Amino acid sequence: MISFLLALAALIIGYLVYGRFISRVFGVDDSRQTPCYTRQDGIDYIPLPTWKVYMIQFLNIAGLGPIFGAIMGAKFGTASYLWIVLGTIFAGATHDYLAGMISLRMNGASLPEIIGFFLGRHSRRLMGIFITVLMILVGAVFISGPAELLGNMTAGIGVTTYWWIGIIFIYYVIATLCPVDKIIGRIYPFFAACLIFMAVGILCYLLVVRPELPELWSAGSLVNRDWEVNPIFPMMFISIACGAISGFHATQSPLMARCIKNEAMGRRCFYGAMVTEGVVALIWAAAATCFFQANGTINPDTGKAYTGAFVASSICNNWLGLVGGVLAILGIAIAPITSGDTALRSGRLIIADFFKKEQKSMKSRLLIAIPMFILTSSVLIWSMNDAKGFGILWRYFAWCNQALSVFTLWAITVYLLREKKPWIVTFLPAVFMTCVCSTYILVAPEGLALPYHVGLGIGVVLSLFVSVSTLVGHFQHVKQHRVYPKLS
Repeated sequence: MISFLLALAALIIGYLVYGRFISRVFGVDDSRQTPCYTRQDGIDYIPLPTWKVYMIQFLNIAGLGPIFGAIMGAKFGTASYLWIVLGTIFAGATHDYLAGMISLRMNGASLPEIIGFFLGRHSRRLMGIFITVLMILVGAVFISGPAELLGNMTAGIGVTTYWWIGIIFIYYVIATLCPVDKIIGRIYPFFAACLIFMAVGILCYLLVVRPELPELWSAGSLVNRDWEVNPIFPMMFISIACGAISGFHATQSPLMARCIKNEAMGRRCFYGAMVTEGVVALIWAAAATCFFQANGTINPDTGKAYTGAFVASSICNNWLGLVGGVLAILGIAIAPITSGDTALRSGRLIIADFFKKEQKSMKSRLLIAIPMFILTSSVLIWSMNDAKGFGILWRYFAWCNQALSVFTLWAITVYLLREKKPWIVTFLPAVFMTCVCSTYILVAPEGLALPYHVGLGIGVVLSLFVSVSTLVGHFQHVKQHRVYPKLS
């Protein structure tokens, strides 16, 4: 329990101290007009209250990540605590904040525009395609999971999974096309509050009942018992994504960069939302540890490993009672739905930016959204008809998600180099996550399946190569007295 409390305190201190430092690194100018005023269109660029931007950003980036990712990460022991804390403070929150603030300075530019500006036009094209595919994967993943959970709960009254798929998909269409303040701005704060309230309820249970939890210094607490199948590096860093760092978050920060009223509020809305997610992930990691200590990792009724939905539902129902059951529905089913709809909204805006298409008219929005909805439904149908479809879909989504954080971190590093700011704050996370993602795709069964030490060695070499190339390219640029283009 002491390790858990220390980790919780570290996250709060990280926001207060390191978050303020990163804000100073960026150089906030609260006298600048933000895009919600300079490009106000009544659809995507709309001034919203700071508390509402924070709540929407938190729910946008949360989804299933801080719950299911943390539950999956609990099998790695107290190492999950370290990654959630260090990853959130030094990688995830820094990544989310700087991506959002750079977008703010670039008039609300979407992530491919940001990456292309700093890493070159070829990377812009590549990222435009890559991120759009990721947004479609997110949309499909976050329909299938919640629909199956809700379908199991309502099968007795004739409302099956397929009905829920249709209902959720119709909601996606409406939320993607409507002005941001009409649907998202009104219901997201409520659902975000439910997700936070559920986490606070579980935290209170942990503090009052004080179940025995492993400590960081306990013998074997940092050792993964399933090392041969799931080595901590890189598997834990892919499994616990949204609770530490996630490339998906950088696609969502520009959505709120188009709604924030003042640059000074960026730390609260971007860095603060990620720290909040880290707190939620830490609480769920501790709760999952309690569950596995009491019940093991295998469900005796099915003979298979417990699913994240089963563990989360059991914890809520047993620890929080009837209210917990209701919150479980909201947190486990509604939260991912609200990440899926903003993913498709983000996809629409990315495509619009790429082709320079205005989005004020409904006709223009439909022109982009309809093909995207068709692709999302096609991926969803495939994943449901193939026995292994959803599992494969989720694994590739997880890797693509973290790979995107690598590109974002390198783009931010180049920005800091250009501005002669302390670039080391994103350089180190960029090197680390490059090694994580390259090693994973080399050793994972769904990747090249190379022997572990071979894949790890190649991953380290690739990370060093990318690091040296980035720094040499920048300093050669400076040596040749070439001028970088300025942010607008």
